[in-house]
Amino acid sequence: MTSPVDTWDMHPGHFWLRGQRPEKLVDYDEELQLWNVYGYPESAAILSDPRTFSSNTMRLDPIKLDESVVEGDFAHADQPLHRKLRGLVDYAFTPQLVAKLESRVQGIVDDLVDQIEGKKSFDLVAEFAAPLPLIMISDLLGVPESDRALFRKWMDKMLDGSEQFESPETVLEQEEELHKELELLWEMRDYWHERAAESRKRPREDLISKLVHAELGGERLNDSQIANIANRLLVNGHLTTAMLIANTVLCLDAFPDQDARVRADRALVPPLLEESMRYMSPICGVGRATTADVEVAGMLIPADQLLLVWTGAANRDERQFQDPDRFDAGRTPNAHLGLGRGIHFCLGRQLARMESRAAVDTLLDRLPNLRADPAKPPTFLQVVDASGVATLPVVQ
Repeated sequence: MTSPVDTWDMHPGHFWLRGQRPEKLVDYDEELQLWNVYGYPESAAILSDPRTFSSNTMRLDPIKLDESVVEGDFAHADQPLHRKLRGLVDYAFTPQLVAKLESRVQGIVDDLVDQIEGKKSFDLVAEFAAPLPLIMISDLLGVPESDRALFRKWMDKMLDGSEQFESPETVLEQEEELHKELELLWEMRDYWHERAAESRKRPREDLISKLVHAELGGERLNDSQIANIANRLLVNGHLTTAMLIANTVLCLDAFPDQDARVRADRALVPPLLEESMRYMSPICGVGRATTADVEVAGMLIPADQLLLVWTGAANRDERQFQDPDRFDAGRTPNAHLGLGRGIHFCLGRQLARMESRAAVDTLLDRLPNLRADPAKPPTFLQVVDASGVATLPVVQ
């Protein structure tokens, strides 16, 4: 019998979403000159070993971009710098502080549903799933409401330029073009520089002000570090949560038995979200660089090699998950890698879960007849390391 998944026009490289298995757990791509890792235990081990598998992949970049491009970005940092950088923003995502945001989240969800409740048809991503986390991360960063449209424009541009990897030879030939694409980054950094300057003059109770006045190793953060931290929080805090919400709604629509199961027992909403992250991982690929010769799944990988850890594929590994291609809203245990593993475990995971839980619960309550538009199929992000819904036309 044909699964609804077979009709989805997902990224062609995301073979696991179609229930396919890799030919090898680890393979080397001659053209891209990097190693692909697909297995669950192998991926979990790599992400848990930052000493052997570094997050500083830029040191192997053939173009050798200015280090200021990632300066301060804890996602690209190794210990002990990672611990110091991440510690500066950890306070904003503690369970206690996230719990205090719950009423704010629910209020935003209710306001957004108020705007779509009477519509016969609309795009769930554009009018609900994307605005919710964008408003929340904007509030945390201290960004005025008038600038949210600018943030959305940045996200759209970023996705338009992230369709596929290119071979090192092609990248070298297109070095000038790549530098042009960095203009978006400079635009974003200029914005954060202005916000930082304002916070130095008039400190507020927001994350940018905290970063401006924080110290790292006895020194204040520079503007590049503040901008890169803010960009990381913007991308992770907005895009991944938007994908999680939309992916979950699509899966409920695609699997009516699980939809009925969740509606009958709302205690299943939290495990439903975990299963959504496993089944259709918003971030499905993570880069690493080896610091020493190491064996992975019987393959010897030399030092100074780039790896892509395909967490999306690992989340379908039958060695870890029983019947991995079945969407099971109550799956337990479910130790998926959708939020990473190790020291880079998702910083905003509690906030993302809270936003998504409030979103799904409210949609089930207030829009009980919501369903995917049969005349307008969903579209999917054509981004190599992310798997998510780009547009989700719905009717009610």
